[in-house]
Amino acid sequence: MSEFNNKSDTQMLVEKLAYKLQTGPKLMIGDCEMTLDIDPLDEYHIKKAEKELRETPEVVQESIKILCDMLGEEEGLYVPLDEEFLKRFLRPCKFYPRSAFKLIKRFYEYRLKHPEFYEGLLPSNERAIFTSGILTPLPRRCSDGVRVVVIEAGRKWNPKQVSLNQIFRGVILNLEVAIAEPKTQVSGVRVIIDMEGLSLGQVTYFTPSFASAIIEFVQRSLPCRLKGVHIVNQSFIFDMVFAFFKPFLHGKLKDRIFFHGGDRPSMLNYMDAKMLPKKYGGEFDFPDKPIGDAIYEYSRGYEEYFDECNRYGYMNEV
Repeated sequence: MSEFNNKSDTQMLVEKLAYKLQTGPKLMIGDCEMTLDIDPLDEYHIKKAEKELRETPEVVQESIKILCDMLGEEEGLYVPLDEEFLKRFLRPCKFYPRSAFKLIKRFYEYRLKHPEFYEGLLPSNERAIFTSGILTPLPRRCSDGVRVVVIEAGRKWNPKQVSLNQIFRGVILNLEVAIAEPKTQVSGVRVIIDMEGLSLGQVTYFTPSFASAIIEFVQRSLPCRLKGVHIVNQSFIFDMVFAFFKPFLHGKLKDRIFFHGGDRPSMLNYMDAKMLPKKYGGEFDFPDKPIGDAIYEYSRGYEEYFDECNRYGYMNEV
């Protein structure tokens, strides 16, 4: 059984979050301010949603009704049933309610299965990953509306200070906030993984079990349109890391991993120069100085939002 909330509950929660971020510490990345975009879809995204996701008023209404009925019969599962929340799962499933129902189940089953990634998952508990500078969301979208997150998992990563589990917990926090944005729900996310400076010592921290858990999440449980994973600055050492992940890859994800090495022009085939940092072939002045503390202080504004999200899911083992 699920919680039957008023239609505006999820929207009110996100709006409250947006207000806190607007009135709290600002996060400047280069010369751009990072903002949470909870505005309704603009004309571009409305047309894109209709073309790519079958999103029309009639389809939305029917899909939500069917999905609500299915969730209402699922024992032990507590989630909001308002339109704003359910669209987070319907959009990546192109408004097929049965597919969205299965995605919701897999998402919350994964949370139960992997407490190492979700237990106590609040920004205030993840200071190490934020201040490390490993994770940085880019403030500008691609021209196709896609959000981009940069993961610098080479020279900025000290495994003795930040574990692989902590890195992934930080990734989850970033993705969960991104999918609160309607435009990101429609257009999706790209990830840049910068492996510059990866050492043999760092490779020893990777395990098949960690790789399996990450790929399981991305391929089966991620409520987001993942448009591409772009690996840059990888050396032969990276092949050792990728060997852990490769056996678990299949289908769409396998086709959406792109290896650029030091080829900067190739990045512009997927992302726009104006939003892509100069060090990856773009025009954006990505800051050289550490901004981890600023990212952490900004992320603490999400605390109440994540505290509420952590209340959802299965109450018992499934």
